[in-house]
Amino acid sequence: MLHAQIIGEGKPLFILHGFLGMSDNWKTLGLKYAENGFQAHLIDQRNHGHSFHSQVFNYSVLAEDLKIYAQSKSIAEFDLIGHSMGGKTAMLFATENPEMVKSLVVADIAPKFYPAHHQDILRGLAAVDFDVITSRSEADKQLALYVSDGSVRQFLLKNLYWETRERLGFRMNLQALTENENEIGVELPKNNIFAGRTLFLKGEFSEYVMPEDTPLIKTHFPNAEIDTVSKSGHWLHAQNPAEFLSKTLQFLIDKTY
Repeated sequence: MLHAQIIGEGKPLFILHGFLGMSDNWKTLGLKYAENGFQAHLIDQRNHGHSFHSQVFNYSVLAEDLKIYAQSKSIAEFDLIGHSMGGKTAMLFATENPEMVKSLVVADIAPKFYPAHHQDILRGLAAVDFDVITSRSEADKQLALYVSDGSVRQFLLKNLYWETRERLGFRMNLQALTENENEIGVELPKNNIFAGRTLFLKGEFSEYVMPEDTPLIKTHFPNAEIDTVSKSGHWLHAQNPAEFLSKTLQFLIDKTY
């Protein structure tokens, strides 16, 4: 069963993090959604955060995990937000289970194929030697040899935890994620369509969703709106959380899109 942090009471809203992320990344926004009448389910996808580890990792099982989670909570219908890898999971889930999704928000990802591009990050994470390091700062120094962007390193190092009183480790299943890295970029199956209310939000400076992706988005999601979160890149919900929150609430509550 997937692990989730559940915040608030009200209309169920499921939120899916991206690759190498976790539910904690969404806690601040989850509190804001709860203040606006939602029960936010911040879900750790398999091999991430506090959820179970498995050598099987692809969007089919991630979508099935989500369905099992909803059924375990007796939730028949919910709003759904997914960022990056979580957006791909959300897209597949919505097209396969349209009766369960009231509204869909896809954050900075398109239904197209993406070539593998996490190799340096995965090599860097694998190079962190837990036989030697005893602090986050030491892990950061090792990771910096592979990942130059300090904000990306801080995001990745949120996965650190104390396995024992003496030894640090990573919460994610790094081996399985590395072995299945090519699964992260696969496209949405050709004939999958979700005709429900859908909002695609892209970061202003991100290249994950481009103008030329609009026809493909509209093919799979004929009622989709496409909008931009200003002053943000791929981590738009973290880089401009106020605008991300405003636009998602406008879509989910005001329905003025």
